[in-house]
Amino acid sequence: MQTALDRVPDRYLARLHQHQELMKFAVVGAITWFIDTGIVYALKFTVLQDKPLTARAIGVLIATIASYILNREWSFSTRGGRQRAHEAALFFGVSALAVVVTLIPQAIALYLFDLHVPHVSRTTQALSNFISGQILGVLLAMAFRYWALRKFVFPDDLTQAELETL
Repeated sequence: MQTALDRVPDRYLARLHQHQELMKFAVVGAITWFIDTGIVYALKFTVLQDKPLTARAIGVLIATIASYILNREWSFSTRGGRQRAHEAALFFGVSALAVVVTLIPQAIALYLFDLHVPHVSRTTQALSNFISGQILGVLLAMAFRYWALRKFVFPDDLTQAELETL
């Protein structure tokens, strides 16, 4: 049986291998997007109907925990060198900033453009929340995380002197 990668033309296969870390990060992002989306909508349709930003924050928090585990063990498994506690603290610090980045587009839509009930219908608010939160916010935060994780959390160019101070 042929694997999916065996079907990819050679010219694209070389690119996939060249950007393997980015591809893994994107897969982790997709998985955690589904975790986040499932939690956000489960909360918004049940106990947090009138609190979309609270639902978003909870979804992002749970997805971030899953993201740390998957990124550490798979996406960036060949990087690092930091002590686990230091690495985890940096990861959650970067992720806390990314939560703010995630919330910005939805907060702008809700409070600057007044795209919330009673100014618009529930359907319009739901669509606006999905586009601004689940698409724009998540994409912006994902770009920020990829840059920051490679630069600060899982660098592959730590010198021996830097390792000794950690």
